[in-house]
Amino acid sequence: MAGGQGRLPPPRRVALVHYWLVGMRGGERVLEEMLRLYPEADIFTHVVDRDRISPLLAARPIIETGIARLPGARRHYQKYLSLMPRALEELDMGAYDLVLSSESGPAKGVIARPDATHVCYCHSPMRYIWDHYPAYRAGLGGVKRRVFSHLAHGLRQWDVTSAARVDRFVANSRFVAGRIHRAWGRESVVVHPPVDLEKYGPEPARPRDHYLFVSELVAYKRADLAVEAFRGLDLPLKVVGQGEESARLARDAPPNVEMLGRVGDGALADLYRGARALIFPGEEDFGIVPVEAMACGTPVIAFGRGGALDSVRAGVTGTFFEAQEPAALRAAVTDFDARRSDFDAGIIAAHARGFGAERFRRELAVVIESTRAAQSARFSG
Repeated sequence: MAGGQGRLPPPRRVALVHYWLVGMRGGERVLEEMLRLYPEADIFTHVVDRDRISPLLAARPIIETGIARLPGARRHYQKYLSLMPRALEELDMGAYDLVLSSESGPAKGVIARPDATHVCYCHSPMRYIWDHYPAYRAGLGGVKRRVFSHLAHGLRQWDVTSAARVDRFVANSRFVAGRIHRAWGRESVVVHPPVDLEKYGPEPARPRDHYLFVSELVAYKRADLAVEAFRGLDLPLKVVGQGEESARLARDAPPNVEMLGRVGDGALADLYRGARALIFPGEEDFGIVPVEAMACGTPVIAFGRGGALDSVRAGVTGTFFEAQEPAALRAAVTDFDARRSDFDAGIIAAHARGFGAERFRRELAVVIESTRAAQSARFSG
């Protein structure tokens, strides 16, 4: 366990607090690595669906908040967003001298003991009440819009207040660190999230005959931008993913764009290895997909904002375009395709190996131990 390596004894009891456990995505992979740091930790969450989480997580005690007792909560948990702050505050953290919260939905608002250490790993301040609020609100009908406006105002006040309970924030990218500062007025340490690099690796002799887009097909991921940029290009684009925009994109896609839906891990790795470049047109908090692609030796053509600035090295592992417009992305693809031989798959894959799980655990452990030491000094002085 982390902590055994420093002057402080290991924490006696550790609580891991995660917003909800209803699938395995990037946030849940972070939670797994926290659990590997502290294998005896207890897990707290609003709702859990044990059939949809990993055996590693499911093997631990998982304590749900009162949200789980509400009707239909495991499927419609987000409808109870307004009740989540109080539900977190009702959790008894008195037995735990280390609390690690994993924040994207409400998670950090637990009330730890005064002498305990609370470190929050932030994937993102809640998007729907902060930077995505105008777009989210605009997509609601009249009554829902008024109700959500009132709800979001109260949530923002609680969100700022509960940030003061955290001893140290850890951001998953410089972009998120900036958002933490704007939303909560707090500084943070950047520790990039873990990427499962064991699944991915380059095949040097593999022909690369297509471009690739991989994401859930929702508006802010900007699959529409990728599809429109390839309209009229004599280059193939394969789109992996499903979501609320699937039907529209499939209906409007030009002949050189192939919609593949969801694919398994093995097929995805094969698609990465056969791609000339990954197209990454959204503004992401960090973005696991570009690192997966680079682990396969595949360059990335990314929008030049957000977390991609932390993972992609311009001219070495990929290139950036500066406006979220089809013409700008189309020009970037055309320019890249003319000089794609300049990019070395081995160098790209080596760069990606710096984002592995062992590195994540090591860096996070250092932050935790320095925060525990500072907290101990405050209470022993």
